[in-house]
Amino acid sequence: MSDSLLKIDGDLCIACGACISTCPFGALSMGERIVECDGDLCTGCGACIPSCPVSALSIPESTVEGTKSAAEWKDVFVVVEQSDGYIHSITWELLGEAKKLAASLGVKVGSILIGHDVSNLVSELTERGSDIVYVADREELTYFQDERYAAVIIEAIEKYHPQVILCGATAVGRSLVSRVAVNVKAGLTADCTGLDIDPDTQNLLQTRPAFGGNIMAVIETPNHRPQMATVRPKVMKEAEIEPGRTGETVMLELADAILKARTERLSWESTEGPTVNISEANIIVSGGRGMQKPENFKLLEELAEVIGGGVGASRAAVDSDWIPYAHQVGQTGKTVCPSIYIACGISGQIQHLAGMSTSDIIVAINKDPEAPIFGAATYGIVGDALTIVPLLTAAFRKRLGKD
Repeated sequence: MSDSLLKIDGDLCIACGACISTCPFGALSMGERIVECDGDLCTGCGACIPSCPVSALSIPESTVEGTKSAAEWKDVFVVVEQSDGYIHSITWELLGEAKKLAASLGVKVGSILIGHDVSNLVSELTERGSDIVYVADREELTYFQDERYAAVIIEAIEKYHPQVILCGATAVGRSLVSRVAVNVKAGLTADCTGLDIDPDTQNLLQTRPAFGGNIMAVIETPNHRPQMATVRPKVMKEAEIEPGRTGETVMLELADAILKARTERLSWESTEGPTVNISEANIIVSGGRGMQKPENFKLLEELAEVIGGGVGASRAAVDSDWIPYAHQVGQTGKTVCPSIYIACGISGQIQHLAGMSTSDIIVAINKDPEAPIFGAATYGIVGDALTIVPLLTAAFRKRLGKD
């Protein structure tokens, strides 16, 4: 039995056993005098600590920060986002940025690939710039589950000590990397739109919008390693493909206890609509409160289908249950950067603009000529979206020969 990450104060413990059932990994048991912890099972998650009525449980400061010199932290790691054997485009954006950061630091680019039967994806990662691909391939990892995936990344951090870890600011990435940061006591900056290296300190400079996009904050975490950041999709250039480029593959050996989790995936129901996923769409047709009722989103779906786009929505439309959350664009939804963004009946509050203002071309349709959306728009149409959208659909259908 290895040493436990959990410290049990024998002078305080009253052997009440309240903590035993709270451990998701079954690491706690009743000893002869006090509660004991199995170091092979304990992950240091801290779930048991609040249950102790006498504060006998604690987790010392993470050894990840305290026992290693700055020189021992190396390489830039990218967390690969994949599902069903498909690597999502945010990974290519992260690799493009990781290559620049690694070149500034004089280190290598590593990718953490998690899943089952995913070894065939390694070549795609090396051709995009990954020098080392760390593969966690187990049946338990077939589908994304944040506890298991986080445990794999924590294991990789403790063994290979990356100084920078990048992850997509997606639903998956946000759920995953925050768990990792808490467990390894690392700094984490969310929703970055720019990354760089300070040449003097070698610290990661993490730029992100603040106050609804009114200012850009540059954040450093000089006293913690690894330095962790999530990056907004569609704001960075994808790494170019170098056909035939190869790299090193490292298979991660994982103890069964690491892959234990308190939840299991029982089924999956997609909430995406019939059109293109807005995270990947090059054209997005979005609707807001001005669409008046959920049935009118059919007009947006028809336009999106004709021009090959996805359907987005403002928070007001989502909160009104007119369209699922998966379509929400904005500060509390998805950040998108399509070539064309058509905002229909959207007033343009700053929270919405934070999620789409970097679009190449913004077309705004609104009855209110003073609507804030016109301030961000490339082209503006003052009028009722319920009248104008069908006219646009008919015009595009004729222009594109889809009558």
